[in-house]
Formats: sequence, structure tokens, C-alpha cells
Amino acid sequence: MPRVLIVDDEESVRVMVAAMIKPDGYNVTEAASGAEACDACKESPVDLIITDIVMPEKNGIDLIRYVKKEYPDIAVIAISGGGGIEGRYDYLEIARLVGADNILKKPFELRELRSAVSEAMKSCATSE
Repeated sequence: MPRVLIVDDEESVRVMVAAMIKPDGYNVTEAASGAEACDACKESPVDLIITDIVMPEKNGIDLIRYVKKEYPDIAVIAISGGGGIEGRYDYLEIARLVGADNILKKPFELRELRSAVSEAMKSCATSE
């Protein structure tokens, strides 16, 4: 069963995303911060990380950089409600630049999430 780690500081978002993808047969775990996610990756391997960008402790950009350096085979989908650095750079664009395999702007539709997850899992399967 493919393993997915959902990372968001808002519990309601983690619960919603988990509910959207669990019916498709994914084994889902959750982390409330980038730091928790790093620990989770060390403890148990995952195939995909779905991460928010703006979080306390370790933000999503730092998490993506860490994951792509330490675990390059893990696919990453970045999600964010928007925003950026001084209005010049969108967080999701930055996420893609540092290695996110896909990006989704909140709020997103079920079909968008399922499509992104399916695509990410295909890329995981071909890299193994």
C-alpha cells in the first residue's frame, strides 16, 4: 500500500486531505510541522509527501529542500493558500523551484488532488 505523509499545521486540512485520498487505498500518516515530517521520514519511509508551505518551526520550502537532498525518491506535492516573499515570488513557484513535483493552490478540488497524487505515484513507481 503506497504511503503518504500529509504535513500541515492546521489539523482540519490534514484530516480533509487524508479523507480525500484514503478511499484510493493510500496508507496516510500526518505531521503538524516540517520538523515533525523530517522525523517521520527518518522513522518510516514514505512514497509521497503532501506539504503546506507556511508553517511554524520548519516551513514547507525547507522541508522540500531537505527531502529532495536526503530522500530524492520521495515525491512531493506542495499546497498553499497563496502568498509570497515581498509580493514578488509566489510560494508555490518557489516550491517547484526547490524540487516539488507538483503544486496545488488551496482551496483545491478533489479531482485536482487525486490527479496530482496519482501522477506522483506513477513517478515513484518509475524511479524504483
